[in-house]
Amino acid sequence: MFNNFIYFIIALLIYSTHQPSEISNFAAGETLALFCSLMLLFFFFTRLQFYRLEKRISKESGRLSACHCFDHKFNSIQTQQFVFALVLFAVDIHVLNLTYFFRDIAFFAAMPTLEALLFLGLFIAHFVIVWDCAHKSYEKLYMVSLSKRSYILSNLSFSVPVLVPWLLLSGIADIINALPFEMPKKILASPSGEIAYFLFFLFGLAVAGPLLIQKFWRCKPLEAGYMRSRIEFLCRRAKLEYADILYWPIFGGKMITAGVMGLIRQFRYILVTEALLQVLDFEEIDAVIAHEIGHIKKKHLLFYLLFMVGFLIFFYAVFDLILYAVIYSELLFRFISRSAMDHISVSPNIFSVIVILIFLIYFRYLFGYFMRNFERQADIYVYTLFDNAAPLISTFEKITANSGQPPEKPNWHHFSITERVEYLKKCEADKDWITRHERKVSRSLAAYLAGLMLIVGIGYYSDFGEIGKKTGVGLLIKTVQREIEANPGNAELYSILGDILCETGDDAAAIEAYEAFLRISPPDLNKDDARILNNLAWLYATCENENFRNPERAIVLALKAAELTDAPYILDTLAESCYVNGQFEAAVSAEKRALEQLKDGDRAYYEKQLKKFTDAAISEK
Repeated sequence: MFNNFIYFIIALLIYSTHQPSEISNFAAGETLALFCSLMLLFFFFTRLQFYRLEKRISKESGRLSACHCFDHKFNSIQTQQFVFALVLFAVDIHVLNLTYFFRDIAFFAAMPTLEALLFLGLFIAHFVIVWDCAHKSYEKLYMVSLSKRSYILSNLSFSVPVLVPWLLLSGIADIINALPFEMPKKILASPSGEIAYFLFFLFGLAVAGPLLIQKFWRCKPLEAGYMRSRIEFLCRRAKLEYADILYWPIFGGKMITAGVMGLIRQFRYILVTEALLQVLDFEEIDAVIAHEIGHIKKKHLLFYLLFMVGFLIFFYAVFDLILYAVIYSELLFRFISRSAMDHISVSPNIFSVIVILIFLIYFRYLFGYFMRNFERQADIYVYTLFDNAAPLISTFEKITANSGQPPEKPNWHHFSITERVEYLKKCEADKDWITRHERKVSRSLAAYLAGLMLIVGIGYYSDFGEIGKKTGVGLLIKTVQREIEANPGNAELYSILGDILCETGDDAAAIEAYEAFLRISPPDLNKDDARILNNLAWLYATCENENFRNPERAIVLALKAAELTDAPYILDTLAESCYVNGQFEAAVSAEKRALEQLKDGDRAYYEKQLKKFTDAAISEK
């Protein structure tokens, strides 16, 4: 189930890193037909896979080896179909470009989070198809009686909360931007304000989030009685404070499991399922609760929060380095050279791939390593409260017997049951194994923090250090120039070079590169070329060195760009070009059109520009 967290976050990354296109790849009818065809094919293929498995389970049920084989097959089919769902979602967003057809809906333009929710709902629909098709196989394989509705809702309720932080964070930001107050917008638009907002929100949600999650899961308090009193006594003995002990209705409460969530006492909940209370004896339940207490005492939940923040720091620090490595690759430049895309359209796809790869490596391997070892640390915490771990070992044996899953089944976030039992038996024989693991966890955390600080230092030096800046940009310019020497007729390379030089402030060289692009390009320019015309017009209109200014050329280029597309930034350049040519009324008209086209972005900038042009027009009169 923890895999679903990763799938959902990858889906969010696929959507959020997509750069919306101003043109559709297919007509509306064609897009709808392709979308429906892909959904139907996905449904029929998924149904066929699970139908075949269901038939095999019916024929060979009863044999333990068959059960273990079918468990592996069931999980393999689920994983396969979940990955297909991600691929189809990426096709919907990046190939069918479904977001294009929602671009003119004012409601979504004002609240982008709602559009994102719509598309994430589409992704979740793919998963619901998988769970719907898997339900009968699940019932027969694990010999449980669970309605299809409960099965789907349990999977959803466990997976969807991972999106809640993003939903609240993004939704509140949308509301702030929609309100008629400039100060909050300016704070949120600044890098420091954005980071402060995120960290404040993250820690606030980490503290109070469990309250929302237990409501979402529809957890109910464990009734007063012997079992509740026993758990309360164990918590008092361990000096653990909490808000409540709750029934966890996941999969109808038929899983033998427990959990704990909450950083502080006021929002800390101990979760138990009905199956756990029914199948395990009192000593075994004590051992399971001791395991959960161990997570709190060892501050695992706090460390998980640290790893979340660490990922953001890690990503921010290394992204430019990785992107440089990709850009320096001759293969990539040759791909760009052969394609009809400019680097603006290629970059978002590269960005998406890099983000997803970094996310997978970090959470699947680094975070997974700490999760496994934290679980083992919680296992051996039972020795803090009890003399031996025999009840915990027998609990694992009952879980194996009741789940139908092989005890040696590998898991990225938990050691297998076999590995957990074997380690506990080692601790039974020699308590030094407890100390060894505690030392291993401490050293691993120290190594993680040291590595994170080192990466942050390298990233900072690369991004903000003078030598790092010069080296990175210098290498980038040399790489592009090398490709131009090898492919002098490739206009796209000149546009890339012009963009880089423009960012560095080398206006003269940027102008030369953009003019070279226009000389080499065919006369019938398209929408993608409007950006080049726009950049060159802006340089000619606003260049700090007046020797390179050319107002007349600026307005000619800006008008050509505006003929190709009426994007706000294009119209703003046209307005600026009219302004420097003394055509103030035309500047006002163009800027008003830019504001009308603006769906998101820095509205205050465009309003400031409009005021400048309006004042000039009034003064002229």
